Amino acid sequence: MREIFYNQALGEALAEEMRRDKNVVLWGIDIGHYGGANGVTKGLFDEFGAERIIDMPIAELGYVGMGVGAAATGIRPVIELQFSDWITLPSEMIINQAAKMRYMFGGVLEMPLVIRAPIGAYLSAGAQHSNSFESLFSFVPGIKVVTPATPYDAKGLLKSAIRDNNTVLFFEHKKLYGVKGPVPEEEYTIPLGEAAVVREGADVTIVTYAYMVSFCLKAAEKLAAQGVNVEIIDLRTVDPLDEKKILASIQKTHRLVVVQETWRECSVSSEIAAIAAEKALYYLDAPVIRVTSEDVPMPFSPVLEQRVLPSVEKIIDAVNRVMEREHA
Repeated sequence: MREIFYNQALGEALAEEMRRDKNVVLWGIDIGHYGGANGVTKGLFDEFGAERIIDMPIAELGYVGMGVGAAATGIRPVIELQFSDWITLPSEMIINQAAKMRYMFGGVLEMPLVIRAPIGAYLSAGAQHSNSFESLFSFVPGIKVVTPATPYDAKGLLKSAIRDNNTVLFFEHKKLYGVKGPVPEEEYTIPLGEAAVVREGADVTIVTYAYMVSFCLKAAEKLAAQGVNVEIIDLRTVDPLDEKKILASIQKTHRLVVVQETWRECSVSSEIAAIAAEKALYYLDAPVIRVTSEDVPMPFSPVLEQRVLPSVEKIIDAVNRVMEREHA
């Protein structure tokens, strides 16, 4: 199977869906001739032109609001925010309008809106360019939140998001755009809300998503040399959560570690821990342990950023603690 970059996989998904459905349009900053800040829309303007790929001014509230109105009329906008940090500006349109309109009108209208945005740190970009806001939006009814970790998942999930008739926030980690992976040339989609077991194991379950999947896989290899067999679940979609797959793994391993890059309090990891407590408590042989960022704005200093963020070593330490072992 051929291998392509994460950003190329996203671009392929956009092109294929635009060819499939003339109602799919792209809006964002520098996505036309320039091809987007992360190269996702490179070459698409030549094929689809200025009527379907529209460069927007630096006015996120305005063009996301336009996307909400367009989606209500049957257009399928895919809006790119240059940084997910700017999602705070149009959040009123997302939370108070897009998330509620289909419900408020009893399904008479649909809201086929996708908002793509890069998330994450590990680039020493400072507090205003390193946010991961998936937790904030995951707990708003009417919004689906997708966080792909591989080029294969990025393409399949984006195609499903564009075809969905609800608002979908599609968060892409900045460190993944240049990652290569196998992606079929033939048509495929991945259902939203379906997690993947990316490594099978019997001793402890790690639930994670996005850029942290690669960290967890590296930690699992090191732990295997110590005799610890780790199972890793990549959520792929953090809302809705694949509770069935999480609970089945806990019932097998009896231990749970949750790894996320974003803040600890009121987060995706909090929800997963609550699910484990409510529905799998008697299967757990140890308390749930979470590996997250510290609850502080992201430092600009590389040394301080490393201190705040999760690492392979922190994941290994968490697994050893949940296994009640000394750190090897």
